[in-house]
Amino acid sequence: MKLPNLTTRIFLGMVLGIAIGYFFPDTGSGFSGTDLNILSKIFLRLIKMIIGPLVFATLVVGIAKLGDFGTVGRIGLKTLAYFYFATILSLVVGLLVVNIMRPGEVMNITQLPAKGTDVGVEAQKMSFENFITHIVPTSFIDALANNEILQIVVFSIFFGIAVGAIGAQGKIMIKALDALSHVMFKVTGYVMAFAPFGVLGAIAAIVAQQGLGILGGYVYLILCFFGGLLFFIFVILAAICLVVGIPYIALLKEIRSAVILSFSTASSEASFPQTIEALRRFGCSERIISFVLPLGYSFNLDGSMLYMTFATAFIAQAYHVPLSIEQQITMMLTLMITSKGIAGVPRASLVVIAGTMSLFNLPIEGLALLLGIDQVLDMGRSATSVAGNAVATCVISKWEGEFRVQPVENDEVTV
Repeated sequence: MKLPNLTTRIFLGMVLGIAIGYFFPDTGSGFSGTDLNILSKIFLRLIKMIIGPLVFATLVVGIAKLGDFGTVGRIGLKTLAYFYFATILSLVVGLLVVNIMRPGEVMNITQLPAKGTDVGVEAQKMSFENFITHIVPTSFIDALANNEILQIVVFSIFFGIAVGAIGAQGKIMIKALDALSHVMFKVTGYVMAFAPFGVLGAIAAIVAQQGLGILGGYVYLILCFFGGLLFFIFVILAAICLVVGIPYIALLKEIRSAVILSFSTASSEASFPQTIEALRRFGCSERIISFVLPLGYSFNLDGSMLYMTFATAFIAQAYHVPLSIEQQITMMLTLMITSKGIAGVPRASLVVIAGTMSLFNLPIEGLALLLGIDQVLDMGRSATSVAGNAVATCVISKWEGEFRVQPVENDEVTV
C-alpha cells in the first residue's frame, strides 16, 4: 500500500495534533498533549544535526564551481541587494497593515501589563562591531556545533574559493564533498520521514498548553497579522516573480510541503533541506541554491521583518503612544539594520523589537501582550520566510541566467 505524500502526512499530523491537544489538555496530572512535545524536540534536533554538514558540503562545491573570487563577489552583491530590497518591502507592509487596521486601538485593551512585568526578553542593541565579529567564526568546529549558519557560510566561502584555486588537487576535494552532499540528502530523506510526528507533537503541545480559547481575545490581531503575511506572499512576492519572469504558482506548488512544515513547527530551519530539494526540482542552479539559501536564513527572514514593524506599532497603539510618520520611518530603518545582526539569538524577533522599543520610549512590558500568542504568530512568519527565500533564490538564478524550468504533469516541475 502506497503511503500518502509528505504534504498530506504533515497535514494529517497537524489535524491529529489539534485533536489530541484539545481532548488531552495540560492539567498537571495524567497524560496530556504536552507529553508529545518530545516528538517535536527530536525532529528539530535531527534537523539541526544535518544542517551544518549539508550547508558546508553544498556551499563549498557550489563556490568551487563558480570559478573565481570575482564571480562570488558579483553574485554576493546581487544577493545582498535583493535581500535589502525584500527587507524594506516586508517592513513597509508591516507598517501599512498596522496603520490601516489599527489593532492596538480596535482591541481596546484595558488591562495593560503592569510596569516591571517580566517578559523574559532583554533589549539588545547590535553595534556594527558586534555584528562583524559575530559573523566571523573563531572556530569552524564551534560554528558547526552551535549551528551558526552565517559563520559556516563565511568559512565555506573561504574554503570554496581556496579549493577552486588549487586546480587538480582541488577537484579531489570537490568530488569528495559532492559525495558528502549526496549522502546528507539521503540522510535528509530519512529525517523527513519523521516530520509528520514532529508536527503532531508540536501542535498537540501548543493546544494542550494554551487551548483553542487563547485565540479568542486575539482574533482581530491574528487576522490582521496573517492578512499582512498573505498580502506579502500572494501580492508582493507574486509581483516580484512576475517582473523577473518566474512562474510563481508553479513555485508555490513545489515548495508547499516546505512551507507547511515550517508553519506547523514554527521553524524556518525545519524545512531548510526540503527547500533545497524543491528548488533543485524547480530548476534553480545548484551553485546558486547553495550560496543564496543559507545566506537567506540569516539576512532575508521576510516574515520576521514584517512582524517587527507590526508588533512595535501595535504596542504603541495599545499604550496610546502616537508615532509620527518620521518616527515610523526611523523605526523601519533602525530595524532594517539591527535585524541583520541577531542570527542565532533565541527569540530573535522579540529581542530586536525590545531594543527598538527602548529607542522610542515604549514600555518593554508591552511585549507581554504578544507572548501568549507568539508561537501562533511565529508559525506564520516562519512559513512566509521560507516562501521569501525560495523567491530570492529563483530571482538570483534568473539574473545569473541559470534558471531552467519545464512544467510537467501532476503539477510537478523538473529541470
